[in-house]
Amino acid sequence: MTSRLTAHALSISGRLTPCDLTFSAGSVTMLVGPNGAGKTSLLHALAGLPESCGKVLVDGDDIHALAPVRRVRHVAFLGASRDVRWPLSVRDFIALGLPDQSQPGHIEEVLDSLEAGELAGRRLDHLSTGERSRVMIARALVSRSSVLLLDEPIANLDPKWQLTILARLRSEADRGTAVILSIHDLDLARQHGDRVIVIDKGEIVADSTPSQALSEAVIAEIFGVSRSGGRWVRA
Repeated sequence: MTSRLTAHALSISGRLTPCDLTFSAGSVTMLVGPNGAGKTSLLHALAGLPESCGKVLVDGDDIHALAPVRRVRHVAFLGASRDVRWPLSVRDFIALGLPDQSQPGHIEEVLDSLEAGELAGRRLDHLSTGERSRVMIARALVSRSSVLLLDEPIANLDPKWQLTILARLRSEADRGTAVILSIHDLDLARQHGDRVIVIDKGEIVADSTPSQALSEAVIAEIFGVSRSGGRWVRA
């Protein structure tokens, strides 16, 4: 599978300045920036949500013009909220993300890949926040979409599960998916991303390799911190 997402004149009034972006198959792109910088807005715009302007093409198809069934095969979106209290089993919740209901075996396959197989029969509204996060990621993965858009997928997770999820997203990229996620941990963004986009006040201020986009100068200017003695301190 190959995938390519191209966005032209992408914007959200008052929140995201117009920009042109291209994301290629097999890549992991990290979106970083201060709180309220525009990371979520960019993900919303790339997902083609109604508030956004511009054109988004996935493998040459305009996602705004696609029927829902075809759209889910192109783009899977995970929002930042984990406050889902539906009285459904985990298996039934994840099944809602299947583009083809004739392939239920994908549910167990995805859960096992996240070391969450034991959660399949439990109720979604009885899970901890961390467990619910993994289940919601599984729902995004089960669609096997060309593009994955994930808003803070490793928030509310302990270090073990953060690394597990990042490794799982890397395996998605390795099979040809374009993975785009927002993240607050600059070290993890540098270590696990192929590309980093830095956003501040609704504008893209850096877009390059992790080492270049997260240079000392950029980090100090945008985040107001610097490295000292192996830890982050206020700049």
